[in-house]
Amino acid sequence: MSRRPLGEAIGLPAALFSVKCLAAAMLALFLAYSIGLERPYWAFLTSYIVAQPLAGAVISKALFRVVGTLVGATFAVAIVPPLVNAPELLSLAMASWLALCVFVSLLDRTPRSYMFVLAGYTACLIVFPDVDSPQTIFTVAALRVQEITLGILSGALIHGVVLPGSITGVLLGRVETILRDAERWSRDAIATEPVAGLDAERRRLAQDVTELHQMSVHLPFDISRLAPRVRTVRALQDQLSLLLPLGAAVEDRLAQLKAANGGVVPAPVEALIADIRNWLETPAPDNATRARLTQALIDRCHAMEPEARADMGWADMMRLSLYARLATLVAVHRDCRDLLDQMATHRRSAVTPRVAELLEGRRNRELHRDYAGALRAALGAFLTVVIGCALWIGSGWNDGGTAVMLAGVFLALFSAQDNMLAPLKGFMIGTIIASGLGAVYGYVIMPRLDGFVMLALAYAPPLLILGAMMASPRWMGIALPTLLGLGSPVLLSDRYVNAFSSYVNGAVAQIVGIWFAIIMAGLIHSAGVERATRRTIRAGWIDIANRANAMSAPDVRGWINRMLDRIALLAPRLAATRRDSGAPLYDALRDLRTGVAIGELRQLRLDLPRAEAAPLTQVLGGVGDHYRAMDPDAPAPADPALLSAIDAAIDDLGAHARPAVRRESVLALVSLRRNLFPDAPSHHRRAAA
Repeated sequence: MSRRPLGEAIGLPAALFSVKCLAAAMLALFLAYSIGLERPYWAFLTSYIVAQPLAGAVISKALFRVVGTLVGATFAVAIVPPLVNAPELLSLAMASWLALCVFVSLLDRTPRSYMFVLAGYTACLIVFPDVDSPQTIFTVAALRVQEITLGILSGALIHGVVLPGSITGVLLGRVETILRDAERWSRDAIATEPVAGLDAERRRLAQDVTELHQMSVHLPFDISRLAPRVRTVRALQDQLSLLLPLGAAVEDRLAQLKAANGGVVPAPVEALIADIRNWLETPAPDNATRARLTQALIDRCHAMEPEARADMGWADMMRLSLYARLATLVAVHRDCRDLLDQMATHRRSAVTPRVAELLEGRRNRELHRDYAGALRAALGAFLTVVIGCALWIGSGWNDGGTAVMLAGVFLALFSAQDNMLAPLKGFMIGTIIASGLGAVYGYVIMPRLDGFVMLALAYAPPLLILGAMMASPRWMGIALPTLLGLGSPVLLSDRYVNAFSSYVNGAVAQIVGIWFAIIMAGLIHSAGVERATRRTIRAGWIDIANRANAMSAPDVRGWINRMLDRIALLAPRLAATRRDSGAPLYDALRDLRTGVAIGELRQLRLDLPRAEAAPLTQVLGGVGDHYRAMDPDAPAPADPALLSAIDAAIDDLGAHARPAVRRESVLALVSLRRNLFPDAPSHHRRAAA
């Protein structure tokens, strides 16, 4: 797919963003020059790095950057004096520090991870260029912190005060869109006739939940006093997460019921489905009407449920599962709309008693953590710094520290990406452009300037263009490195020095550093997408196996959130490898529903005496063994012995004296059977002995 023309990317929002970026950069430069800082360049560049269209995102990013810069500077000051006479040990210490910061940042998986990345490469920015002057390391560190902090404050001030963009309005609008998409997907999933494009809608819903999580991190920093509380967004994420397994379960049961009825949906079921789809299409405008209509649909679902009894046939089990999941699906959609009302209200009290329950005890969302991937990226950063330092020390190149510094920075900055080569190549292009442009500015234009005003006016044209390009993700990868080179430390220093050779050496070091980072990324991170895909799939299976064998109370919402996060990660990776994403996605949804069924079975096992729960223990153990032995490259079907164990558990617990136990066991075991053995013949109860 071709890129949009640059002119299409530069609209009014991009133009306004660019003007604000220019104002922040010039404010940072002016203050840096006024107080006599050594390298105003860092204040200039930082103001662009922290720039975001939304004020809350700018402030949060600014805070994370300040903390990360202080931590990195502190490490630099602590490590250089004792190791300056042992360059090998200093290189190992710097490489280890950068690797540790990369590892922690990749496990965090929120915008907060930026803080850990900053702590890693800030130390590189301070140590490598000035390692030959250990007696000045504290002064250099203090100056870098001041320069970077000045850029942060300038960016936060301009973007937070001048026509600030509130994340609250964007979030509410995005939530409204997400709910409409979720309601459309549910309508399509429970339709009596197949609807094309369901897989794409499922992927979108998983990605929407992840997007909400990322946006909620910035909410505490939003300028609006009417910003929703983070726990409300967390509760909404939880409820949205329930929709995928519920919708997929209803879709499956409906297909089974239709097949058993000669390809025709029974009239009462069709009428119920039609009413639910109409209810989803036109949500009630207020929570009172919504509660009344929702309860009526839920009551209809429960009234149509067949009784769970000892002689219950497979068809009745399918009907029970269908009506129970439908009722829950309707209730979850009501909860999502009520939570939107809560987000939009100015009151802190709950809009409904149900919302109060949902908000109770909210916590951070559970995310997938790729320990192997984080370790691999950390090893890549470590080896890049170690090998780079060895080449630098061995060659005796004075500007080699700059090359190593940049290589380490780039390996840290792009460590979260499966394919690091694409952004690195963009940085290479931007740096080459900036080298030529910076030479023109530094040695043709700047010698003819007199005073800060003329400097600002001279820099304004390219900065306005580059700032507008930064507003577009398509062009940011070229715009930012061009800015990095255009404002070279040689040019934007405390005093102008016409040192062309120093500029050329610095530009060459930058290009060599990026080139070295590209080589290391190619050697260390080759086939990264394929490996990441297998690790993600395997992590889900190991998670299921561990959940099946655990004896503690189940955390169903935590499991769903982790699996949805994995689905959101898998979708772009499968697209990048040009594989058919339909089958892997369906497998992920199957695994998602399996994990939910395991949670239901574990809770039932906890509620029963050990002797009565023995069939469940046997089933859960078999599920754990199956998933622990699975191989992403050659997935094997489940053991028929597990099917026999599930059927035996259905027979045993389906005849339990307590109706609630009969119902819950049938619902959970039928779900597990359909997930693991979708092509198995219908269950037939064992003959009495």
